[in-house]
Amino acid sequence: TAIDVDPKGWATYDYVKMPDYRWGIFLTPRKGERHINFGDNVGQKAWEEVPGELRGILRRIIVTQADTEPASVEQQRQLGKTAPSLYDLRNLFQVNVEEGRHLWAMVHLLHQYFGRDGREEAEALLERRSGDADKPRILQTFNETTDEWLSFFCFTMFTDRDGKYQLASLSESGFDPLARATQFMLTEESFHLFCGETGIERIVQRGAELTKLDPNGDARAQGGIDLPTIQKWINYWFSSAVELFGGEISSNAADYFATGLKGRYREQTKYEDHGALNEIYEMVVPKDGALTTEEVPLRNALNEVLRDEYVADCERAVRKWNHVIKKQGVDFTLSLPNRRFNRSMGIYAGMTFDLEGKPISDADFEAQRDAWLPTQSDRDYVRSLMQPIYEPGKIANWIAPPKKGVNGQPIDLEYVKFNR
Repeated sequence: TAIDVDPKGWATYDYVKMPDYRWGIFLTPRKGERHINFGDNVGQKAWEEVPGELRGILRRIIVTQADTEPASVEQQRQLGKTAPSLYDLRNLFQVNVEEGRHLWAMVHLLHQYFGRDGREEAEALLERRSGDADKPRILQTFNETTDEWLSFFCFTMFTDRDGKYQLASLSESGFDPLARATQFMLTEESFHLFCGETGIERIVQRGAELTKLDPNGDARAQGGIDLPTIQKWINYWFSSAVELFGGEISSNAADYFATGLKGRYREQTKYEDHGALNEIYEMVVPKDGALTTEEVPLRNALNEVLRDEYVADCERAVRKWNHVIKKQGVDFTLSLPNRRFNRSMGIYAGMTFDLEGKPISDADFEAQRDAWLPTQSDRDYVRSLMQPIYEPGKIANWIAPPKKGVNGQPIDLEYVKFNR
């Protein structure tokens, strides 16, 4: 867990009793005087206090980010009861305590820089609950049910990966305390993505192994998760996560960039023109029930620019999983659905698309729903596999062991100790 901001020794690996665990507030150290590096305020000194005219918009950005942090812990709070190994249980605990610390990091900003309004917003974070009928979390993905480990790994692969790109954009912010807080959060977030990407890879590997083992090629008959079921989970969680980037054409995104509050991913190293004022983005948009390409001012398309980065990153991971399947000699290929598939927000909301992003009728979508997305029967089957394995070195049948242990430790280490 994080103990310092020094990149050479920021984390420690040891046993700690849960009641003794403590969070810290960590800000990446300054490297000289920072300046705003994008938007209309390029060259101005980065803000140490909140500019009055940006107070409302900046508070909304911070609250939205803060709300996601406890939400994921609420979604995952029961998973320890069905952990497939002590290695996975230990990783779940790290993900959860770090998400809790990220909440602290955002609440620190609300308390420190926004006065009474900030304190009230911080209190409201404790009043909302994931999935609550009256006071749900702000973003719908964080109200989804995560009651089995395939969904946990999909969440940390796809949903937390959105967090990577949102935090990276905020780490460019002209509001220096926010930039420094999110820069350190990114250090921790990388482990969450590792859990998700390698977790799905291990399930894919075991699913392929059991497919080969079964005389009829049925991984379920061998107590595993079959590859078509994994594909359905990918379709569901990816289509949910792409919503988190916001509308494809967004005046808010343009305002965040123009004011210097939120940059592009790797703004300083990837782009030469940090004004993005006279550029355009070619976007596929719906028109009269069909799709056409339109030119959109780049600033208004910055949500989609960030989504492009995200999709490319997810495609890289899928290629890795397919390599695992190919090595097992199984004839199956995983894929991402098109970003237009199964959308409820943005310019594609209200229309239905197939997995390739082609417009189809509502009736055609409903006819294919059970082939594309998890059914209740699928969910019941996956949940039926969730039995806890708490013996060091042992692992559930439906998932392959990790390639190596945590921090150079052996896989069969007693990663979690129980005081019963």
